[in-house]
Amino acid sequence: MQDKTGADGDTVKLLRECDAGIKMGISAIDDVIDDVKNGQFRQLLHDSKNQHEKLKQEIVELLDEHHDDGKDPNPMAKGMSKIKTNMKMAMETTDNTAADLMIDGCNMGVKSLSRYLNQYKSADRKSRDITGRLVEIEDRLSVDLRQFL
Repeated sequence: MQDKTGADGDTVKLLRECDAGIKMGISAIDDVIDDVKNGQFRQLLHDSKNQHEKLKQEIVELLDEHHDDGKDPNPMAKGMSKIKTNMKMAMETTDNTAADLMIDGCNMGVKSLSRYLNQYKSADRKSRDITGRLVEIEDRLSVDLRQFL
């Protein structure tokens, strides 16, 4: 992993953040999907996970073009998220709890990705487009899950 500057550096940095965010999102879905009872809810999570995985593949290809290995989620953030999920689901294993956790995660993802879009203004069009699509996926899932609160 090289430290890059300028437009190429912003592109790689933005793609890395998308990579970490997608990994975090997939992990969060995996953490709750087996506890979800409603079939429609489970299908929404499954479909979103598939969208995340397809976008992740695009990101990996672009990172490869820039000779970069991507980025894993912050271990502390991932660990804290898993602890929060496990505690809340242990206290109340309901679709309402799972929806609440997922909506919180989606909202944090949208907020972080929007911040990175503003921070890495010199990133190329492809990486900004992928980031925008990831924001849309997260935002759509958040809205779609509200019916399960």
